[in-house]
Amino acid sequence: MTSAFFGLQTSLRGLLTQQQAIDVTGHNIANANTQGYSRQEAVLEPTRPYILPANSVNNGSGAQLGSGVDIAAIRRVRDQFLDLQYRAQQMSLGDASARTTSLDKVEGAFAEPTDDGLAAQLSRFWDAWSDVANAPENAGARSALVTTAQTLTASFRTISAQLTTVAQQAQDEYAAITGASGDVANMASELAGLNRAIGDAVFRGMQPNDLMDRRDQIIDRLSQLAQVSVTDTGNSRLRIDFGGVTLVDPSTPAGFTWPQTLSRTPGGKLGALADLAAATGPALTYRTQLDAVAADLVRSVNALHTSTPFFDTAGTTAATITVLATTATVQTGSGRASGENDVAQAIARLRSGTTDQMYQALVARIGTEARAAVRGESTAQSLVDSIEDRRQSVAGVSLDEEMTNLIRFQRGYQASARTMTTMDEMLETLITRTGRVGL
Repeated sequence: MTSAFFGLQTSLRGLLTQQQAIDVTGHNIANANTQGYSRQEAVLEPTRPYILPANSVNNGSGAQLGSGVDIAAIRRVRDQFLDLQYRAQQMSLGDASARTTSLDKVEGAFAEPTDDGLAAQLSRFWDAWSDVANAPENAGARSALVTTAQTLTASFRTISAQLTTVAQQAQDEYAAITGASGDVANMASELAGLNRAIGDAVFRGMQPNDLMDRRDQIIDRLSQLAQVSVTDTGNSRLRIDFGGVTLVDPSTPAGFTWPQTLSRTPGGKLGALADLAAATGPALTYRTQLDAVAADLVRSVNALHTSTPFFDTAGTTAATITVLATTATVQTGSGRASGENDVAQAIARLRSGTTDQMYQALVARIGTEARAAVRGESTAQSLVDSIEDRRQSVAGVSLDEEMTNLIRFQRGYQASARTMTTMDEMLETLITRTGRVGL
């Protein structure tokens, strides 16, 4: 037969279990707005029953008497498939964001279409030659031409330098992120520490949900920098491959290895930065096209300005283009007679020629690629937001649901308390009144 205190112990288990379930619910409510938090769930299961041997009941058979409820685990609600999708899209978003930022700087360098842009300055340069053609003997017109040309060449040099700076900034940012004390190293070190703490906790039979949330949050951030692959090596410790190399490995003494050389196509923000910093990247490719515009300008003007070179023939790139002409050496006509203006007219007619056409094609390409990058970033951001909404529908805290659980566990706690009170009254009657006759 069971002890008279058996029912009291059963109701006590119910009290303690419902109280722990309320504590889990309270933890969820407290972290409803915590970034990266995954809601937790108390998994209830019946405790091992009390075995009643054969002949314990009227029909001569045995039975199992329930002994109450207990918490089997405090489960972290998470969808690993959605995590994989989210990290893949984070990689795409990191790539698109880096390219958009770089192309935005390129557009700022060209400043088109504005009065300070190269197109407007080329137009003023051709206008200045028209003014000289209209008044070939006017020293003021020739002086204004030289000044306009100097301003134009200075703009070429400035834009070339800014394009070089854009590529260099991409290289510097890549080096800062992947350096010995950069973001990757810091995250790898923290992930290795979390791996050890989580592994130790799991080995001792605990479920370190909050530590796992922190680890997943760091992996999410890491996935924006390059492609990330995660493998469970046991005791919930993870090996993390990053950009084609193994970054975090629980089997190594330090738990991680960095810095390392990533693959040629690591993906994510680092992949985009490496591409932007390369000689074949957008900024330096645009600079090459700008060099072609400068070279064509020097060639076409000098071919007509034959008395002395108008532009320095050694400066055929955007970074080296220089005006040699002065007010006294500006050539207006092909002969020596005063008032001749055929050279000035011929140079003025270069307007809308190959130089302008090449520059317009360059600006059009930059605008097209910049808009494509913005659209790509917007699409990637929309996909990330969509997957994050789906992740939150699984792992996020719903206050309505938690309040419902709170009431449910509270009722269970009250019922267990009422059961304990009833058992206590029964035991009191048994203890205090046994043996008294006539009651």
